[in-house]
Amino acid sequence: MKRGVAAILVLASSCAHAGACLPAADTVFADDFERLPAHVYFVATGGNDFASGSVDAPWAHVQHAADAMSAGDTACIRGGVYNEVVTMMHSGSADAGPISVQAAPGEAAIIDGSSLAIPNGQWGLLTLVDTSYVTIQGLELRNFATASSADVPIGLYLTGAGSGVRVVGNHIHDIRTSANGCAANAFGLKVDGTRAPASINGLAIVGNEIDHLVLGCSESFSLDGNVENWTIRGNRVHDTNNIGIGAIGFEGVAADPAYDQARDGIISDNTVYAITSFGNPAYGDQYAADGIYVDGGTRIVIERNRIYQVDIGIEMASEHAGRTSDAVIARSNLVYLNNSAGISLGGYDASVGGTDQCGVIGNTLFDNDQAGTGSGELQIQYHATANTIANNIVYAGAQGLLVNAFTGDTAAPAAFDYNLYFSAAGSAGSTWTWLGVDYADFAAWRTASTQEVHGLFAAPVFVDPVAPDLRVVADSPAVGAGDALGAPILGALDVAGDPRVIGFIDIGAYEQ
Repeated sequence: MKRGVAAILVLASSCAHAGACLPAADTVFADDFERLPAHVYFVATGGNDFASGSVDAPWAHVQHAADAMSAGDTACIRGGVYNEVVTMMHSGSADAGPISVQAAPGEAAIIDGSSLAIPNGQWGLLTLVDTSYVTIQGLELRNFATASSADVPIGLYLTGAGSGVRVVGNHIHDIRTSANGCAANAFGLKVDGTRAPASINGLAIVGNEIDHLVLGCSESFSLDGNVENWTIRGNRVHDTNNIGIGAIGFEGVAADPAYDQARDGIISDNTVYAITSFGNPAYGDQYAADGIYVDGGTRIVIERNRIYQVDIGIEMASEHAGRTSDAVIARSNLVYLNNSAGISLGGYDASVGGTDQCGVIGNTLFDNDQAGTGSGELQIQYHATANTIANNIVYAGAQGLLVNAFTGDTAAPAAFDYNLYFSAAGSAGSTWTWLGVDYADFAAWRTASTQEVHGLFAAPVFVDPVAPDLRVVADSPAVGAGDALGAPILGALDVAGDPRVIGFIDIGAYEQ
């Protein structure tokens, strides 16, 4: 039976003097209030692991709490610096409740990896192994580093299989590798579904900040292998030197290749910025770091994200020959002022995989390819088939390259319609590249490609293109000019969280 609000308030009042870790009302999960902790234990820097773990006699180490807790228990970590590597192997349950490790309200609980060795070659400052129903909330994880390509430091690492893990409101930063080349790897947050058929599922990663990472060939934040039915929402990822958020498949992470694919997930309402691989020793002088990268994932929705000042805004592809990212929709995203392409489909080389039956729907792409790479606003590379590009504002800067489908290796890489194009270079200075042929006129491209029966070349009239504020004014040609593809494709909300379907559909990430 659910406890009533009055009961919750009584317990909260009785525990207030102890700084008890009750779930914060804004951490998204309403069912957290259906049960109260079985036990609340405390950890403090001046504590003693032989004490009772009460507020007046706290334990000294987070690891001791991780080893001692059972389903329904909470560890309240008091403010201070804990110089330890923590591994959790106990699980909560759906009935008794999760095991929770949380910072004490209003206190900075820091797990610091300074000068600590990295166990097992690849390990996290905080690692969850085969756990279910565990919540990690409000911690700061920092300063885990290596100079060896044989070691992989990770801020927070989930591995194995399990259900119902929540990672909420943590700050992960300064995880670093100083080794050289693509054998060098580090991660801010990594999820590896290594079992099969048992998966990591029901995972929620919400409201975290991940920043100031030195990564080598790895991602800031990655889901790989047998990971399904997951949510990545409301996170900030910034100031790193490789990919922001990745959902990956076909890397041999899962025990059975049939399950080796991140799938059935949502990447929404994240802010990803200030990320570049330029100068990263693993890449040299290449603008190759994606804000959001689906590399061999399937049935994933990427929506309402803000991605700017990265290398490639959103990429959907596969790095493995004969494999694809498929059934992925990128919708209602703002993708602007990035160094290379705004959105990219298809493999980076003829020898790798591609993109099949993916959608780019109702996004706003603005003044990307700031570094003049020649990738343009919307790029289509190798092995792209049966994709859909609709209802997008595609606004190029002075380079004027709006669509860049340069390979010609497939006859129908994508179907385009109901998109609005514009360029700071003007109509005469704009380019659409289709199957390897350049067209310097919208009408010529439309005729040659048989695309864009309802498409437009016109200024979208943003509220403020300098700020930028990429909403359009009420009399913009984007208003009411989109294709009513239906809520399952369009999504329920625009990038601002307002209802998406109001009368006629607007082109771009915002709905009037």
